[in-house]
Amino acid sequence: MEMKKLHILWSNDNLHTSQFLVMFYSTQSKINHHWDDVTVILWGSPVKFVTENKIIQEELVIAMQAGVKFSACVSCARKFGVVSKLEELGIEVEPWTEPFTDLVKNNAPIVYA
Repeated sequence: MEMKKLHILWSNDNLHTSQFLVMFYSTQSKINHHWDDVTVILWGSPVKFVTENKIIQEELVIAMQAGVKFSACVSCARKFGVVSKLEELGIEVEPWTEPFTDLVKNNAPIVYA
């Protein structure tokens, strides 16, 4: 049986979108077994936002405990100067341009936030 994988592209630093779409949906999707694998990709302003917002950091821990994976765009993290802060939060920091392009080309399930 093929694994059901979901990627959430988190490119918005709005607190309510971050809480009620990114964190809530990703966590509930894992808890309720809607998807086997859920990966949240931080791209743009969320790479900095997550390092500064304690509310989101608390929800990040809950999501990770549920099995949600978080990965940040390395170029964005470098531009904002937050690579080590993201890694301290348990967020992978890696290149995403080519992998994300492959996801789009292959019509993989992606939620845009």
